[in-house]
Amino acid sequence: MTADADAEELCGEAVRRRFGAGARIEALTRPTLGGANTTVVFDIVQGTTRRRVVSRQTPTLIGSPFLTGHQQFEVMRAVHAHGLPVPEPLFEYDAVDGLGEGFVIAFTSGETLPQRILRSQELARPELAGEIGGLLARLHACPTEPLAFLDDVADSRDPIAAQRDRLDIYAEQHPAIELGLRWLERHRPPAKARQFLHGDFRVGNLLVDASGVRGVLDWECSHFGDVHEDLGWFCARPWRFGRPELAAGGLGTREALRDGYEAAGGGAVDLARVRYWEVFALTRWAVLNVMQAHGHVRGVRRGLVFAACGRNASLVEYDLLMTLAGELD
Repeated sequence: MTADADAEELCGEAVRRRFGAGARIEALTRPTLGGANTTVVFDIVQGTTRRRVVSRQTPTLIGSPFLTGHQQFEVMRAVHAHGLPVPEPLFEYDAVDGLGEGFVIAFTSGETLPQRILRSQELARPELAGEIGGLLARLHACPTEPLAFLDDVADSRDPIAAQRDRLDIYAEQHPAIELGLRWLERHRPPAKARQFLHGDFRVGNLLVDASGVRGVLDWECSHFGDVHEDLGWFCARPWRFGRPELAAGGLGTREALRDGYEAAGGGAVDLARVRYWEVFALTRWAVLNVMQAHGHVRGVRRGLVFAACGRNASLVEYDLLMTLAGELD
């Protein structure tokens, strides 16, 4: 039996347990997206009713910073209830399903591929950076009470120490990352009140159409922290996708992102603080690439994309060193 046939059988059984013996699945596909979760898209068919859904399964990687499938589902439920554009959470898998940690959410249409978004005048409108800043302000306003379990996430306690601890797990020599960690420790800004963060808010995790952002995806890195961390991550060089002069995701300026954020009630944004978190983003992204390459080498999850993360770690380290040297903005 092929992998697709096996997935279709298991997903079909999971759907029938929840929607009745007459329910079936059709048009199963495996889109090429998602760096942390395994993604399958299919239709749930009940009589004449058809609904497109997305199945996400969460792998176990050594030193993984990612939330469990259950935690991701709870985050999405809380964010959806807050009225943000997030795909509707439908159900979680359980042990009987045989699909491991995971869940099913409603399918939302839109473009996610960064190059397609940035090359499209219809999608990459001049106003989009400010609109995304406003969306991020709304996200940060989500109540923290339903998400109290995020207190136990390492990145909620100390995001810099969390990166160092992860890097130590892999027992690899990365002097550039060590330098980044030392710089972050020595230049750490005064603490601010912790708020809910997406943790991977960037072009590529946003579903975009001509009207704007239709959905925010990939909540496996959610935690509590300084809101400037999300802003800095969005502005980090790896997420500009060939448009380094447009710091806000290749879409606009930091100022446009800030103005949209503040106009939506997100509070004052300190651009110097955003720049600090951009250095953090480079350091963290380098560590995550080391993790993904380690998973490939150890056979936990093999694939060309994950193998390429070993090389990508070096590219990010270069950007980190050049940024610290003042050669890159």
